[in-house]
Amino acid sequence: MLTQAVIMKSKRNLTRFTYETTAFQGWRLCLSRAGTTFTKYFSDKKYGSPKKSLNTAENTLTELVQLVDNARRVDGKLSQATIRKARKILAKA
Repeated sequence: MLTQAVIMKSKRNLTRFTYETTAFQGWRLCLSRAGTTFTKYFSDKKYGSPKKSLNTAENTLTELVQLVDNARRVDGKLSQATIRKARKILAKA
């Protein structure tokens, strides 16, 4: 029998966690750019369903990629202002 969790596959920068032996089930957003990694977990329990947590994770990823990819670099790294803005995006999700 296929469940909804089995059908949902991981995507670029979004990994699905559905291990039966752990308390967490949901999505992990992980984006690395210019030496900085941003990570956020989106729990099915918090958002109500796997579909809703995926939707929130995808929206957050889109906003984060737009910010980071269009940001100016300082010595090849992201500026502190950009990192702060990115963390605010992750915190509000």
